Amino acid sequence: MDGGGAYNPRTVEEVFRDFKGRRNGMIKALTSDVQEFYRLCDPEKENLCLYGHPNEHWEVNLPAEEVPPELPEPVLGINFARDGMQEKDWLSLVAVHSDAWLLAVAFFFGARFGFDKADRKRLFNMMNDLPSIFEVVAGTAKKQSKEKSSVSNNSSNRSKSNSKRGSEPRSKLTKPEEPEDEEEEEEGVEEEDEDEDEQGETQCGACGESYAADEFWICCDLCENWFHGKCVKITPARAEHIKQYKCPSCSNKRARS
Repeated sequence: MDGGGAYNPRTVEEVFRDFKGRRNGMIKALTSDVQEFYRLCDPEKENLCLYGHPNEHWEVNLPAEEVPPELPEPVLGINFARDGMQEKDWLSLVAVHSDAWLLAVAFFFGARFGFDKADRKRLFNMMNDLPSIFEVVAGTAKKQSKEKSSVSNNSSNRSKSNSKRGSEPRSKLTKPEEPEDEEEEEEGVEEEDEDEDEQGETQCGACGESYAADEFWICCDLCENWFHGKCVKITPARAEHIKQYKCPSCSNKRARS
């Protein structure tokens, strides 16, 4: 089952683009759209699957009727386990199976169109550079990012005071007016380099992708994680009217408590 009709990526780049679109759709289902996903996974219904589509949409539906199917099928019966375990554990289980399905689909295309050893290795490396769905859902992707970055106290204070922004994931250091000597100028350059490194290591709490300067981001005032505006459905205009932003995960925790 595939949204948008038949779609056959033939190059490594096309297969990776397909993988990335499906992955982003499934991450939305398990994070920003989790309430709708939970509602659709009714245990009273038949075997249901979570599908990710190349256009970054997701779908909960019955498996394909054709045997064998056109593409590898996701795991069956995700709805049956919904009420039998903690929600966090259930979402993590679905995430693990979703990661396995994405790899299966990608290498299905690779085998179908004759990828050689070098192509398969390149495809895997491109996919492996992104956090897995499980890492995003479980929050380990954000922890790994924090461990890699050595953020100064000054940078942390700036981040807390400026929770909403357009194209900057962290507020930039104030540029020195006029360095009096070469030593002060070098210090200013080092500070800017550190800030740029920090920006490059910032990852979206929803999709796990790294910061890009041409995208709108917003920070949750509770967990202090950053998100693409498109991933949490917040526009720059809407952000201007939000006094305290809570991400979908923090909002869901408040609703259940």
